[in-house]
Amino acid sequence: MKQNTSIILFKQNQIRRHWEEANEKWYFSVIDVIAVLTDSTIPKRYWSDLKAKLVKEGSEVYDKIVRFKLKAPDGKLRETDCLATEDMLRLIQSVPSPKAEPLKLWLARVGYERIEETENPELTINRALETYLKKGYSKAWVNQRLKSIEVRNELTNEWRRRGVKKGAEYAILTDEITQAWADRSVKDYKKLKDLKKENLRDNMTNLELILNMLAEASTTEISKKQKPEGLKQNKQIAQKGGNVAKKARLEIEKETGQEVISSKNAKGLVSRFTLKS
Repeated sequence: MKQNTSIILFKQNQIRRHWEEANEKWYFSVIDVIAVLTDSTIPKRYWSDLKAKLVKEGSEVYDKIVRFKLKAPDGKLRETDCLATEDMLRLIQSVPSPKAEPLKLWLARVGYERIEETENPELTINRALETYLKKGYSKAWVNQRLKSIEVRNELTNEWRRRGVKKGAEYAILTDEITQAWADRSVKDYKKLKDLKKENLRDNMTNLELILNMLAEASTTEISKKQKPEGLKQNKQIAQKGGNVAKKARLEIEKETGQEVISSKNAKGLVSRFTLKS
C-alpha cells in the first residue's frame, strides 16, 4: 500500500502533502507554500500573523484548515496546518507577494475562461481538445473521449429530469453503472489503475471508454422509457444500463481471450501513442 504523505517540488522547494482517501483530496502544508511564496525565514510566524488576519476578516479559509502529522526536517512527525487545493488557491490570493502574483493572474484568467464557456459551450469542447492533444493523447482517443463527455452530459440531464440530486447522488449512480459493467466500483477501478484524484475516464483505453459509453447511453435510454423517480428507482435503471455493457464486455473477452479491464493509466496510454506517432 502506498503512503498517503509525499513531497512535491516547486522551483526546487519542497512542499509536503497528504492524500486523504475518504474524500479523495490532496492537502498541502500551508507553511511550506508560505515559505515558497514569501521567502520568509520564519514562515510559521508569517502564517500565524496571516491566520489572525483571516480570522479578523471572517475568511472561510480559516475554517477549512485541517491538521495532519507530516514529517518535519528533523525527521519527526508533527501536526501541520494543511489546506485542500481549492482552499490553498484561495489562501494564496491573500498573500501579498510578487511570487504569488503570476498565480493570481492565472486564477483570474481561468475564472474568465469559465465565464466565457458558460456563454459559449463550444469553447469548452475546443479547450478540452487542445488540452488532451497537448498531453500526448492520440486524435482517435481524444475524439472518443469527447464523445464520452457528450454521452455523460445526456445521462446527467436525464438524471436531473428524474429528480436525482447533483453531487453525491450522481456519484452513487455512476458507481452502480460501473459496478454493473466492469464488476468493480469506481474506487476499485481507480486503485487498479493507480489513480487518486485523476479522472477515471481520462485513464481508460479506447475499448474501456466505448463500453463505459454503452453503459451510460443504455442507462439514459432505459430511463427515458421507464421514467424512474428518485434515487432508489434510478439505481435499478443504472444497474440495467450497466448490465447491457457487461454482456458486451464478456462477449469480447470470450472471443479474444483477454480481459477488457486494464491497469493501464494515462501515462501508459500517452507513451504508447507517442511511440506510434
